[in-house]
Amino acid sequence: MESTTLVNRVADSGIITINLEEYFPTESFGVFDIKDHLFHGLILKEKEFREALKSLDWSVYKNKIVLVICSADAIIPLWAYMLVEVYLHGIAADTYQGTDEDYLRMHFRNVLNKIDFSQYNDKRVVIKGCSHRQVPSYAYGLITSLLKPHAQSIMFGEPCSTVPIFKRPRAIP
Repeated sequence: MESTTLVNRVADSGIITINLEEYFPTESFGVFDIKDHLFHGLILKEKEFREALKSLDWSVYKNKIVLVICSADAIIPLWAYMLVEVYLHGIAADTYQGTDEDYLRMHFRNVLNKIDFSQYNDKRVVIKGCSHRQVPSYAYGLITSLLKPHAQSIMFGEPCSTVPIFKRPRAIP
């Protein structure tokens, strides 16, 4: 009986996989809603707002990404966001005025723009498609733009089953 050696063609293909999920922030999110400190849910009174901020237990935001929002349909002066930032500084891991989706777009932009993509020169790259967390579609578009000047080819999915996205034309000798 002849033994058959199994060959992992994916491992031997030289394809590099990038998993965008690995660039997700590690901290959990917290929300600071200015609405909770409005007079009648509509008006921000400076004196009362300042007193409320002084009396809050800010430790609940320790090491979290804090999203500062106002879920009420109220006009909030810009200084109110600045004042909240003063209290969160040094406690929160990061702060952002907006939604978690907006924060993640900014986060991925910052993280991906720091990568030296020349390491992918003339490489075949797969951007992993399945993830346990919702990676913003923005991140997929951005990494494609950043990889395109370098990679020989860009694919989406899993190394065993990919969708071709980009392939550099071969130079004619």
